[in-house]
Amino acid sequence: MMLEFPAVRGIQAGREYYVAMCPLSIVHKLFLFTDAALDPTLRAQRQLNRGRLPEMVRYLVENRDSYVFSALTASIDGEAKFTPTEGANGQLGVLRVPMASRIIINDGQHRQAAIQAALAEAPELGDETIAVVLFHDRGLERCQQMFADLNRYAVRPSRSLSVLYDHRDDQALLAKLVLSQLPEMAELVEMERSSLSPRSKPLFTLSAIYTATAALLSDLEIEGSEERAAAAARFWGKVASQFPQWEEVRRGELTAGAVRDGFIHSHGVVLHALGRVGNALLKRKPEKQDRLNRLASLDWRREAPIWDGRAIVAGRLAKNHQSVILTANVIKSHFGLALTAEEQTLEDAFGREARAA
Repeated sequence: MMLEFPAVRGIQAGREYYVAMCPLSIVHKLFLFTDAALDPTLRAQRQLNRGRLPEMVRYLVENRDSYVFSALTASIDGEAKFTPTEGANGQLGVLRVPMASRIIINDGQHRQAAIQAALAEAPELGDETIAVVLFHDRGLERCQQMFADLNRYAVRPSRSLSVLYDHRDDQALLAKLVLSQLPEMAELVEMERSSLSPRSKPLFTLSAIYTATAALLSDLEIEGSEERAAAAARFWGKVASQFPQWEEVRRGELTAGAVRDGFIHSHGVVLHALGRVGNALLKRKPEKQDRLNRLASLDWRREAPIWDGRAIVAGRLAKNHQSVILTANVIKSHFGLALTAEEQTLEDAFGREARAA
């Protein structure tokens, strides 16, 4: 028995390879995945991380009209024959693979597993196809080398760039909508990178604005994206008015590097903390945002003792859940806001450690 694939033939490194279209309904039946229980030296792929699958399955099922899955890459371990179609310059044809041959996935095992799971929820996806790049190679060593080569230069996009190009995530859309209403602040935002070099001109990253705005609007009963964006824009506008250095950077009177070196108020940990504080204000009464006028009276210098062990840990800006809460605690206390149970627990632990030091 033969498997037959309409395919396009190409050449890489002097070897033939083929690009075929495979129905989603048979992807899980055709391609092998080596047993994760095997020693890594006897496998040609990473272990399947099943924790990744629910999100991938949800993406497929919820975006049936717009999902995109990149090609699988597999090796044919056994016989295979390509028969060109007449008049196609030898490039188009049919690839025939005996059932006795093995087709082993080199890249895409999580996509394969997600497709199989998604078909249980949306069987109609089975009639759609995915591209498969097939190499005719034999042996474990070659398969392992292919896996290493395929992943050698793989680089995930920065968080900021992912937010910028994401048109499905409501929080990403909201962050961009907020900045569209704050054009002067938007001038200070790095849209592509999620880290800032000492000489970079922006003060903030888009990923930091995304995280801080999500914290600001968490669990707030504000209906509609326009209304939520307007509430966030009002908040960040008031915050910006308390930090004259931000405007001085925008006008070119100060460098962004000098502000980041000397003050902490433009760093991600503080923006996130401000988002938490703003959330507490908005949950009480929006008009209580006048307390934001007290921001300017806090000592935002990097070396100020109040930030040591909170935003600053071992001389460096920290960005973890505990640092965000401990930083927010200082601001909330300065505003006369009560701490939540979690915030008070962390504050008590911080106090005990400080007394013991």
